[in-house]
Amino acid sequence: MKKVLYLLAVTALVTSCNSSKLAPVAKNALKPTVVTEATPHDTDDPAIWINKANPSQSLIIGTDKEKETGGLYAYDLQGKIVNKVYPMDRPNNVDIAYGLLLNGKSTDIAVVTERKKDQIRIFSLPDLKPIDNGGIAVFADSEQKDPMGIALYTNPSNGKIYAIVGRKEGVSGEYLYQYELTDNKGTVTANLVRKFGNYSGKKEIEAIMVDNELGYVYYADETQGIRKYYADPAKGNEELAFFGQKDFKRDHEGIALYKTNNKEGYILISDQQANNFVVYKREGENGNANDHKMIAKIPFSTIECDGADAVNFNFGGSFTNGMLVAMSNGMIFHYYDWNIIQQEIDKQVE
Repeated sequence: MKKVLYLLAVTALVTSCNSSKLAPVAKNALKPTVVTEATPHDTDDPAIWINKANPSQSLIIGTDKEKETGGLYAYDLQGKIVNKVYPMDRPNNVDIAYGLLLNGKSTDIAVVTERKKDQIRIFSLPDLKPIDNGGIAVFADSEQKDPMGIALYTNPSNGKIYAIVGRKEGVSGEYLYQYELTDNKGTVTANLVRKFGNYSGKKEIEAIMVDNELGYVYYADETQGIRKYYADPAKGNEELAFFGQKDFKRDHEGIALYKTNNKEGYILISDQQANNFVVYKREGENGNANDHKMIAKIPFSTIECDGADAVNFNFGGSFTNGMLVAMSNGMIFHYYDWNIIQQEIDKQVE
């Protein structure tokens, strides 16, 4: 029955995409292991929360980015909606961090940009309870606000947690704002610690990803390439790499990190108008951590994917080596068993 429903959904979406001249799904595209229930409006970005005490109860947190009536949704590993927070005014991107201390209690958090209110919202996990006193303003000192992308960085040396926030438009060199998240008697506050990040001025910066262990932040300068910086504000604002400039059909979108160990793995980036994910080595090439060359280009069944997340963790069931979760047109998210992705990478790298 699930297979039949999936085929019907893909057929409808491909028909819709062809009629609106979106890229069709390739015949050899990887098929999702799970397709979620649809949200009411327009999915955009997912993040994976691992329930370490009970992996089968882990959640996918995703945004539905409608103006005024959007929301933040929680899905189980079978793709069923199990919780939601709404209404929100165009929630755009979301990320997750573990172990923020609030009143001395270790608290996992989901942080989402609420674009039309020029703020970020912070919720505890897994219950999605607000812990931000109604929201925290971002880009307060700039006329260019409209927050879109977000990634959370946890400094492994001191445990500090930061939100790195992008926006629709901004000044090159100060496009991203980085905030330290701290406790104020059980609610979260945010202190601006730096402004950084070059910008081509061509389109926008939405997709942001952080590698906690190696200490880097990556973001997509759409239509131009992927930029890389240190995630620790104490290490300065030098641009370390600008790669993927010729590997995409048009828009560089969602960025996911799959770690094979603490230092190695894969960076996967949505080639939005081609329905591919382009793959790079996390550790770089030839001993150069900032030399990222394309090693694979994989067709997926996602249609015009905006956001993605990946994790290496044994959830049991269909996801013994983790998963990649990706947004797809049709108000849904796709879950992909990592094993099928790894097989395709190995095939192209050989």
